[in-house]
Amino acid sequence: MDKKWLGNIKVNILSSKEAVTYIKEKLDKRILSDVFFLNDHGYNIAQKDSAYRDMLNQADLLLNDGIGIEMGAKLFGFSFKENLNGTDFIPALFQSLNVEKGHYRVFLLGAKPGVAQKAQERLQKTYPNILFVGSQDGYFPKENTENIIEQINMSQADILLVGFGMPLQEQWINEHRSKLKSTITMAVGAFIDFSSGNVPRAPKIFRDLRLEWLYRMGKEPRRLWKRNVVGHFAFFYSIYKQRKRK
Repeated sequence: MDKKWLGNIKVNILSSKEAVTYIKEKLDKRILSDVFFLNDHGYNIAQKDSAYRDMLNQADLLLNDGIGIEMGAKLFGFSFKENLNGTDFIPALFQSLNVEKGHYRVFLLGAKPGVAQKAQERLQKTYPNILFVGSQDGYFPKENTENIIEQINMSQADILLVGFGMPLQEQWINEHRSKLKSTITMAVGAFIDFSSGNVPRAPKIFRDLRLEWLYRMGKEPRRLWKRNVVGHFAFFYSIYKQRKRK
């Protein structure tokens, strides 16, 4: 798999079609694989947390998410084939899997109480040939973790979507991967919220202009202002320093 160093993080250079093909091959061969996404927020976290950076670098697939990562890559002399943010990529993956009825099974883990269940119901209607076999919100006490892992395994899910936000979702997967039987485990951020319909996607014009982050910040300024405004500056400053050292 083609990977490039974006500073101190290795990221895959794939089209959506190539990434879908890779995941389907792993599913069909039952080869356990972890799929993470890298945006500038995750990159910033990784600069302060070396253990988290190692998790990203050890992922089987680390896919580029957002215009910041794309611009950073150009400073290192390479470019991506397309933007592979999870909110668009996962539906493309499901569309590809929605062919043979009952062949693939998916479990949703994350979001607030009731949200994952709603997302499961909506996704089941959208992709009727995939079996969405269970859901669990992300607000559970730590002592329930083993029971939830057992619940996931008993569902016989081929794909586990974990939506706790960065870095908790990747950390949770890394800590418990040896006990999870799902072939593909994906860290999916807000995908479960979007799929439930509780959190609307940005209008198409924002997505086309690669400004979905700006639309979301307008909806949740208190939560996202520091991450998106201060975070963007921190990301490019970090990229600049690493490019200069190189």
